Amino acid sequence: MTLKSLLAACVLLIPFATLALAQAGEAPTIAIVTPVQGAAVALGGDAEKSIEVRVRVTGFTLRAAGQCGSDANCGHLHLKIDPEGGSCDIPGRPYNSMNSDTGGDTIQARFGHCSSPVGPHVIGILLARDDHKPVIIDGRPMVATAYVIAK
Repeated sequence: MTLKSLLAACVLLIPFATLALAQAGEAPTIAIVTPVQGAAVALGGDAEKSIEVRVRVTGFTLRAAGQCGSDANCGHLHLKIDPEGGSCDIPGRPYNSMNSDTGGDTIQARFGHCSSPVGPHVIGILLARDDHKPVIIDGRPMVATAYVIAK
C-alpha cells in the first residue's frame, strides 16, 4: 500500500470514526411509536385487555434483565398507565407492565388492571437500567408518554 492510498483510506474513515464517537457519547432518547398521540385504541380481547406499545430508543440497548453485563447503556422498559396515580398498576406493584423478561422495543399496556379501562388514559414508558433503576438525564428520568382513548 502506498502512502497516498493509506492517506486516502484514513480520510475516508474519519467521518465514520467521528460518527461512532458521537453516537457512543449521545444521551439516550425514548419515544412512543405506536399508539400515536391521541389515538383511539381498541382494548385487547385477552383477560388483561392489553394493547401492544412500541417505542424507539436511541443511545441505549434494550435487552432482557440480567443480559446487559457491564454495559451501562443497557436495560428494559417499565410502563405505567396514568402515571400520576396507581389506578392501573398491577396489585402490589408500582407499575402496569415491564418487558424485563424479553427486552426489545415492544411492551404490553394492560388496561384490565385499570379501575376504568375504557376512556382517556396516558401511557407512560420509563427507560430502566438492567437493575430496574431509571435512566436519569439532566436530573430527570427518561420517560415517553402518549395520550390515548381506550375503547
